[in-house]
Amino acid sequence: MNATLSALTNTVHGQLIENALGDTAPNPPRSPRHTLPLPSPAQLRQRLPCSPALHGQIAEQRDAIRAVLNGDDDRLLVIVGPCSLHDPDSAMEYAQRLAALAPQVSDQLLLVMRTYVEKPRTTVGWKGLMYDPHLDGSGDMAEGLALSRRLMLSIAELGLPVATELLQPMAAGYLDDLLGWAAIGARTSESQTHREMVSGLDLPVGFKNGTDGSMSVASDAMRSAAHGHQHFGLDEQGRPAMVQTRGNLDTHLVLRGGNGGANYHAPAVAAARQMLESQGLAARLIVDCNHANSGKNPLLQPEVLASVVDQRLAGDSSLRGVMLESHLFDGCQPLSGQLAYGVSITDACLGWEATQHSLLCAAERLAGN
Repeated sequence: MNATLSALTNTVHGQLIENALGDTAPNPPRSPRHTLPLPSPAQLRQRLPCSPALHGQIAEQRDAIRAVLNGDDDRLLVIVGPCSLHDPDSAMEYAQRLAALAPQVSDQLLLVMRTYVEKPRTTVGWKGLMYDPHLDGSGDMAEGLALSRRLMLSIAELGLPVATELLQPMAAGYLDDLLGWAAIGARTSESQTHREMVSGLDLPVGFKNGTDGSMSVASDAMRSAAHGHQHFGLDEQGRPAMVQTRGNLDTHLVLRGGNGGANYHAPAVAAARQMLESQGLAARLIVDCNHANSGKNPLLQPEVLASVVDQRLAGDSSLRGVMLESHLFDGCQPLSGQLAYGVSITDACLGWEATQHSLLCAAERLAGN
């Protein structure tokens, strides 16, 4: 054995013996963390099951979304709904309105509801319904997981495909059987852990371009997720496991703009399409109508949607979908005091009336093509 390594090993062993005997052991440091048990994904799925009929519906919805993304269905995919869900009552009212609208536009638009229960934070802030369902900082994550799953089940039972952003890989197993579509955000597209997770998901997943506007991180993520992986993870019982995945071929690029501004205009879309094709990736693009593409003004989202429709009517078939942040009412509000009903507590949203009008107009224009 190398002399240095041998000395180090002996020192460590000696310290362990001394600590065990208690002769020279220092006082144990105060733990910087505290743990509380959570149900395993299998336990929560058993408690709040997805029925065989609903499971079949979700499988069909995933196939429908795949068909749009692959160009086999010429409808426009529309992922629309609140920036985040914080109030089950307003979320269900929104879902009921969207479910009523869906058949009116179904020949031109495939509507999917945003059911976002995790929110990334640059520093600190409310992390989403899964983490703090009581909106008071108590962090009742066991109830957050159950409430998130119950809410997604209720929305799916209305016949709507549901979508979310998968932020914490350990949490994905609690919800992924209910999803028709998922997103990996701009802050996590570079994460190897998220790419490995996506490689094992049986649903379409969009990777957003970086917050600086660069697309290479997302394209690298797509290539990585298309391959099988062996990685650390948890099994359905919540036990540490080696996870083996087969790869996910249903990934695509979500254009959300960046620090340099919007990237939904025709030249930026053409650049994204050429970049994907040069790497042997399918040119499947979704435009996020909010964030940098709207200049962080959610009321401008209809203009972005109209531009996407213009480009499709002009022959750009690489634009397969859009995302809209929309709630019952315009704007957002701080998480304090008495909350207004149907108003976002995270990113500002477009209200329902303007959302419905924009979607009906888009469907009418596409139908007239």
